[in-house]
Amino acid sequence: MKTVFKTLATATAIAFTPFIAMAEGEKYILVSHAPDSDSWWNTIKNGIALAGEQMNVEVEYRNPPTGDLADMARIIDQAAASGPNGIITTLADLDVLSGPIQAAIDSGIDVIIMNTGSPEAAREMGALMYVGQPEYDAGYAAGLRAKGDGIGSFLCVNHYIVQPSSTERCQGFADGLGVELGNQMIDSGQDPSEIKNRVQAYLSANPETDAVLTLGPTSANPTMLALEENGLAGDIYFGTFDLGGEIVKGIQSGVIEWGIDQQPFLQAYLPVVIMTNYHRYGVLPGNNINSGPGFVTAEGLTKVEEFAGEYR
Repeated sequence: MKTVFKTLATATAIAFTPFIAMAEGEKYILVSHAPDSDSWWNTIKNGIALAGEQMNVEVEYRNPPTGDLADMARIIDQAAASGPNGIITTLADLDVLSGPIQAAIDSGIDVIIMNTGSPEAAREMGALMYVGQPEYDAGYAAGLRAKGDGIGSFLCVNHYIVQPSSTERCQGFADGLGVELGNQMIDSGQDPSEIKNRVQAYLSANPETDAVLTLGPTSANPTMLALEENGLAGDIYFGTFDLGGEIVKGIQSGVIEWGIDQQPFLQAYLPVVIMTNYHRYGVLPGNNINSGPGFVTAEGLTKVEEFAGEYR
């Protein structure tokens, strides 16, 4: 009798297993502007991997190892030439990348812009949509928050100054405060030691600075070291874009006031799911998707701490 019930249970489970449609060889390629050294993008990689597994499609991540945008443009050309079902790409610089992205779209490849760019740029190029955080708006919201906390001057540590959206973050913050950006933004580069030294040099030359704003783990982590060595950790107002393991520790300890979460997992996961369903069933969300900003403080760290650097 047990054998009969076991057989029936197995047959029922098989009968009600959902069928996932898949065209033979469905493949999507995500191309980012990030250098290999930027660990923040591990969450992006996890996002497309999970979406690919759940949607039963092949996904691939490609990027320029050093973050060189001309190299990224070539990678987009190569991705398009390989004939994928779709390309998901950042639009870090319109002048450098619009050509190869437009060429891919003109060849009949569906494209979703994510992370950097804008809904307007995506629409003008003929991309399906944009999924990401409006960078100026995020910076402006952060500036308003800091102004409410009594901040009037700041240092913006820009570790990727060649990318226009990074400057939008700093400019938005300045406008939210109601001050000129001027020389309050520095080109820190991406070398951790150099970032630390430049932050220390700026704060030594400008001791009246009220706050520090960093644009992600690449600049936040060395800045925390700089503040520790300067004796300012926990005393100077410190906000950052994006999250990571060390940033979470900084928020927990009170060194960092808040982190702006643009939810990179969603920026990678949603385009794969959306594009796959579009190709299979012809359905597409009618609006672009804002994945952020959201402010993460010490009071809301439970899930963030658990998944920082992985899915948050």
